[in-house]
Amino acid sequence: MIINLIEEANFLKESETSFLTPILLTTLNAPSLLYEMFPFIFLISTQFFFIEIFENKEIYTLRQFGVDNFSLLKFLSLSSFLLGFIIIIIFYNFSSILKNEYLKIKNNYAGDKKYLAVITKNGIWIKDNSDNGIIIINSDKIDGEFLINSSITKFDKNFKIQENIISKKINIRNFEWVLYDVIVTDLKNVSKKLDKITLKSNFDLERINNLFSDLSSLTYFELLKLEKDYDAIGYSVDEINIQKHKFYSLPILLSVMTIIATIIMFHNKFKKNLMLNLFIGIFFSVSIYYLSHFSSLLGENGKLPLILSIWFPIIILTSLSFIGVIRLNEK
Repeated sequence: MIINLIEEANFLKESETSFLTPILLTTLNAPSLLYEMFPFIFLISTQFFFIEIFENKEIYTLRQFGVDNFSLLKFLSLSSFLLGFIIIIIFYNFSSILKNEYLKIKNNYAGDKKYLAVITKNGIWIKDNSDNGIIIINSDKIDGEFLINSSITKFDKNFKIQENIISKKINIRNFEWVLYDVIVTDLKNVSKKLDKITLKSNFDLERINNLFSDLSSLTYFELLKLEKDYDAIGYSVDEINIQKHKFYSLPILLSVMTIIATIIMFHNKFKKNLMLNLFIGIFFSVSIYYLSHFSSLLGENGKLPLILSIWFPIIILTSLSFIGVIRLNEK
């Protein structure tokens, strides 16, 4: 693992001379942005569908064949649900792979590209740079603001080992780490025990947590693997559970958005007014976005359980649309 981290550092150094265009980054990140917009795309697309069949009088043809409003709604919502499954099975994983490549390229050109942290089944690994060289940290687990059972290897700028440190517990609350129950071994293989020492780092607890917060670049199966790794080191899996429930809820959300768009179109007396319908669709899209954002804030602040904060907007939207569905065939 140490060798891999050193090779990663060399790769980042060599990447400085490569050519990168903003178009490449935009292209790689576009599918991920599109994935986030699918609920609103489905809402607006459903509105365009109804505008089309109203303008071409196809709605009357459908009614002559016994297709009432509720049957049409059921067909559209079921189609959206099935398309949602296709999106999360195929498109989500495709966009995650591209997002991962996007982050790799972007990180090569970031100001802090010399730093690296990963979580594996063998614990958490951190590559840090100091003025004198490179530091590699490996810990069994994270417990609150502490790294547990850690080994630290210091290299010079030519990747030659300078010092080994073993610590039972490291406080990483800020950038000056406090190491407890320490054994320091120098180049002459002489060891000494110390109760406590300090180590300056470019990482603190907040920064380490932020490094593992962007899970949209992982496929579903990578999320499951990462969840096992997090469990193995005692790291919180809340972010992974949130990402998984966003994944599970998408087909239902797409169906609900289609239902809302259908209700808007049937209850709107100006069915052929394109600008009015687009305005209503955009208004609902913005409202739903802020409802989701508000729900997420409630989850982050502990006012709602984290998983419920994902499903709460869908529950609200489903409840509101239920009233419109009941009276749909009266239109």
